Amino acid sequence: MLALALGLSACGAGNEDSSSDDAGNGGGSGAKVSGTLNGAGSSAQEAAVAAWKAAFQTTNSDATVNYDPVGSGGGREQFIAGGVQFAGSDAYLTDEELASAKEKCGSDIVEVPTYVSPIAVVYNLKGVDDLNLSAKTIGQIFEGKITKWNDAAIKADNPDATLPDSNITAVHRSDDSGTTKNFTDYLDKASEGGWSGGVVETWPLKGGEAAEGTSGVISAVSGGDGTIGYADESQAGELGKANVKVGEEFVAPTPEAAAKVLDTAKPVEGRDATDIAVDIDRTTTESGVYPIVLASYQIACQTQKDAATADLVKGWLTYVTSTEGQEAAAKTAGSAPLSGDFASKVQAAVETIKAG
Repeated sequence: MLALALGLSACGAGNEDSSSDDAGNGGGSGAKVSGTLNGAGSSAQEAAVAAWKAAFQTTNSDATVNYDPVGSGGGREQFIAGGVQFAGSDAYLTDEELASAKEKCGSDIVEVPTYVSPIAVVYNLKGVDDLNLSAKTIGQIFEGKITKWNDAAIKADNPDATLPDSNITAVHRSDDSGTTKNFTDYLDKASEGGWSGGVVETWPLKGGEAAEGTSGVISAVSGGDGTIGYADESQAGELGKANVKVGEEFVAPTPEAAAKVLDTAKPVEGRDATDIAVDIDRTTTESGVYPIVLASYQIACQTQKDAATADLVKGWLTYVTSTEGQEAAAKTAGSAPLSGDFASKVQAAVETIKAG
C-alpha cells in the first residue's frame, strides 16, 4: 500500500488521438500516448521502474520515460523545483514540501503508494547463513554500541550459531534516502532505546561506512566480511538477510510478510483525498508480519499544463497502479502488489489527473 512519488512540471509531451479521460495504459486497450516523461527519485524503485518503462513504452511506442535514481530526497527536490514531472519517494512529502509542491503545481498533489517492499537487514559473515536479530540489537549495531559479532545480545538471538569474535562494520546510506527514513523509523519506534538517532533521511551518526544509493550499500556489504547494512530486499542478491524479531518469532523479509503490515497502516491526517500517505505500525506483534517495510510513492501534480501532458502522466500512473503493472513489479523487483481495496483507492486518485 505504499510506494512512489510522481511529480510534475510539464516537460513537453505530444499526444495522438487521446484525451485525459481515455489515457493510454501500459498494457491496456486505451488510446496511446506520446511524449517524454521525466522522473527522479528512489533508487529502491529502480528495478520496478525499469519493468514499468519496458511495458509502457512497448504499448506506447511514441512515449519515452526517463528515470534518474538519485534517491528519494533528490527526487522530491527536483519535482518541487520543476525539474521532473514525477518523483519516486520512499517517504511521503512533509507538510512543508507539500505546501511547496502545491504552489509549484498550482493544484493539489496526487501522491500514491505504488511500490511496497521489505527493507532487508543484509549481512556478509562467513560461516553464518542464518541470522536472527531483535529490533533493539539492530539499533545498537547501527548506533555503534555493539561492535563484535559474538556480542552477548546477538548470541542470545542465535543460541545455536557459531558467531566469530570479529568486528562488525555497519554500512549506511550517504545520500538523502527514503530507505534510511523507513529504516530509522523502525529503529526509533521498535528498538526500545537501542537507537537514539531519530527518524531521518540523512544518516545522523558518525562511524560505520557510508555508501551512495541502494547499489552502493549492496556493493559495500558484499565487498567486506563482517559487514551489515540495510537495503531493499529485491536488490539483496546473494547476501544474507536477517530474520527480525516480531512478538515471539523471527520473520524473514519476504514480500508476503511485508504486504501484511499494510493492513495495520493508518492514513496521515489532514491530507487531501488524492494524497494517500500512510503511517506503518512498526511495533506490531502479529504473527508473520515483517515491519521494516519500504512504502514507496509516486508523486505528480493533479492539474497539468495541457491535455497531452495530462494524458501522458495519467497514462503512466494508470499502468503503474494497475493489476498488470503491480504484477510486473512483483515479478521483476520482488515487491508486494497493492491489495484490491487499497489499489482501487489509489486508482481513483490517479483518475483525477487533468489538464489545467
